[in-house]
Amino acid sequence: MTTLVTGVAGFIGFHVARHLLARGDNVVGVDSINDYYDPQIKRDRLAVLQAEAGNRLAFRQVDFSDHVALDAALDGMDFDRIVHLGAQAGVRYSIENPRAYLQSNLAGHLNLLEVARHRHVRHMVYASSSSVYGGNDTLPFRVEDRVDQPLSLYAATKKADELMSETYAHLYRLPQTGLRFFTVYGPWGRPDMAMWLFTKAILDGEPINVFGEGKMRRDFTYIDDIVAGIIACLDNPPADDGAVKAGGSITPHRLYNIGNSRSEDLEEMIALIEQACGHPARRNLLPMQPGDVRDTFADISAIQRDLGFEPRTAIADGIPRFVDWYRNYHRLD
Repeated sequence: MTTLVTGVAGFIGFHVARHLLARGDNVVGVDSINDYYDPQIKRDRLAVLQAEAGNRLAFRQVDFSDHVALDAALDGMDFDRIVHLGAQAGVRYSIENPRAYLQSNLAGHLNLLEVARHRHVRHMVYASSSSVYGGNDTLPFRVEDRVDQPLSLYAATKKADELMSETYAHLYRLPQTGLRFFTVYGPWGRPDMAMWLFTKAILDGEPINVFGEGKMRRDFTYIDDIVAGIIACLDNPPADDGAVKAGGSITPHRLYNIGNSRSEDLEEMIALIEQACGHPARRNLLPMQPGDVRDTFADISAIQRDLGFEPRTAIADGIPRFVDWYRNYHRLD
């Protein structure tokens, strides 16, 4: 079994590829290694994969939003399934650099749909985001909720990806699963995420910037739980049977939330980082940032019902694991 993984040098893509390789599958990985955040950690993730995988990982550095370059990079490569995780991430960055999202998240998603269609892949799993719920104030967020009032361009592109996937499932009967991720964290995480920024600042003796005056809640989801959900979806594609799928489609296309299904106070997250670091944080309390959502909370009943997904890692366990990894990665002990 061979799977194409986009964003393979990214946080989630790295962990998914590592899991697939560990169980004996082959992986074709693509990544542009862009500089949205320090590309060194991307190169370090790739080095781990290449050391563990041997010749079962075929890596191609390419911008998948360039369809000519993507087709050339994949020429002669065989794969049965796609996990499309590559994207231009970040809510706040989308306000400063909107065109990056148009290219990567819209053109890029279309390019992967075309690859999947022409190669007749068995299943394409792709990353959406909890950001699509926008200002929805009915908690927890359900996949049946309306998501037509995004608060950021990033969220709008992810909703557009879901709509494009629905079209391809209808026209070409392409089996797909879209996953709305909720605040993923853990070892090898992203340097632009709050957990990394807070940990770095506390260990460096610097203040942390706490937006929303600290009165925000997030459904923090540990990376191992995210990977378990992705793999469960990948191995069980939706049937083209006319039945209504999660998210409401009657095509072979479904949508799931993947979260911890607990909405945690931001101050609780900070307290756990302080405890793991062994130092108190000095807080700069700041207002909400444009595009941010105050609360997130995942209803995961659909993926629980269909695939038996159950998150296993509470933040009290996951945050110390991240801080331990951070110290080791930066050789702070």
